[in-house]
Amino acid sequence: MDKLYSVTLGSAKCSVDLGDGSERGEYVGQDYILSRLGRPLRAVSLMYCYYPFDKEWPARISDVASSEGLTSQWDYPYDDYFPYTGGIGGSREGGPFAQMRDIRKHGQDVILTITMDTAVTDEQLAAVGEDLRSFGRMFLRINHEATGNWFNFNKRASYQEVADFYCRAVRVIREHAPNVRHILCIGGIEDKNSAEIVREKEFAQAVRDTDVWSVDKYLSLHWGHPFDVAETGGRTHKRASVRDIFELTRLSYERFRHLNGGVSKPMVMSELNSDGNVTGAYEQAEMVKLFCDIIRSERAEWFTGFSFYQFRDRGRLGLEIQDVNDPQVGIEQPVMKVFRDIIHDEWFTPEMRTGSETRLPVRLRWGGSEDAEGIAIPVHFSGDPCFCELRFADDSNLMIELNGHWFYKSPQASFIDLMPAFYEKRLTGECDLMLRIFAPPASGENDISTEDGLYNYYYTLERLPELRLRFEPVMPSLDKGELI
Repeated sequence: MDKLYSVTLGSAKCSVDLGDGSERGEYVGQDYILSRLGRPLRAVSLMYCYYPFDKEWPARISDVASSEGLTSQWDYPYDDYFPYTGGIGGSREGGPFAQMRDIRKHGQDVILTITMDTAVTDEQLAAVGEDLRSFGRMFLRINHEATGNWFNFNKRASYQEVADFYCRAVRVIREHAPNVRHILCIGGIEDKNSAEIVREKEFAQAVRDTDVWSVDKYLSLHWGHPFDVAETGGRTHKRASVRDIFELTRLSYERFRHLNGGVSKPMVMSELNSDGNVTGAYEQAEMVKLFCDIIRSERAEWFTGFSFYQFRDRGRLGLEIQDVNDPQVGIEQPVMKVFRDIIHDEWFTPEMRTGSETRLPVRLRWGGSEDAEGIAIPVHFSGDPCFCELRFADDSNLMIELNGHWFYKSPQASFIDLMPAFYEKRLTGECDLMLRIFAPPASGENDISTEDGLYNYYYTLERLPELRLRFEPVMPSLDKGELI
């Protein structure tokens, strides 16, 4: 490894995020997810709630309230998400903060969804903003699906009050955490013949005040889970046309832009999936693939990203189903392979550009998963490797890419086996590949005492790892050519 170049990490044409934990499943650590997917996501989405005036708070409501007589997941006194433990008098040690650190250490941004009581005060909102200052260029999605009727904030307040609260929350939190980008998630256009988004009068100002526009769209969904089983003729599930979902999303974007005086903002889908409870596992995978095929074939550059909901699910809304015998075990579904193919497709892959030659020591910058500066090292391969590994003599926290496959090196790790980069993409002859290295924050948080610490983290790389590259086994075969 004689030469060293600068490299920049940029955005994909369509970014891909991933939901990890909700009312339907527990959080899965990023080491495991990275090993299953082979690359980090743009962001990982967490689901939390904040109802600080309720007598049951801060417990998770399904842990303390009876489920007797419930007919829906949303019949509890407040939303059955994990409780947001920060804020006034709270703690930043538990959820979601430990998970946010895990996400950022692994080279991903955070999308934090919080459903909130609209009675939350400016002082409480300011405290939330202070909680989030050190987590870089994260996203915050307050009171998502706000034009619906299932969340408790909608049951306690009018749509106008919910919309006004959103604008107030954005204003207050921005004052304390300008690093946070706010996602407004509402119904959008839900009928092709409609000229207006759902509840347009109430939410027009929120459309203008937010940073990102979003709609949640399920190609199929069984919202009755786990209280009933989806069967033919049932009333707690639905299925849509994939093409119609795409068109409604496009129409929603165009209407949002109109309400914003013709000025565009990023348009995302914060929750996307097809429910295997309705379609079965095979058609679930086919519908997700078709949606992404349409995005690519239409070259829909107005559509800047989507979040697959979710990684592991107790039902059939995940890349994995949670094992009923052991919640720590996931059972891969056919949609997992489809999703892996999608996130390695050029349209959905972050851009990396190699720059000029540089030398050690080199200062690496991590602004986020779509804005980082690292190093690229040319490596010559005389053929398909038998051993390819790195050995480190420092406590660096790194994300490493080779042959399209990503690896995480924690500060405690001194050895990284790079061979998984070739198991699915074996080399067929002599070639040169770039080994790329980036340095996200080792603690998962930025140092906000520095001049631009709200937005950037820096790490000085003093030395390169030692590369061990071999193209033959350590000892020759004794089976005289009988090995296949």
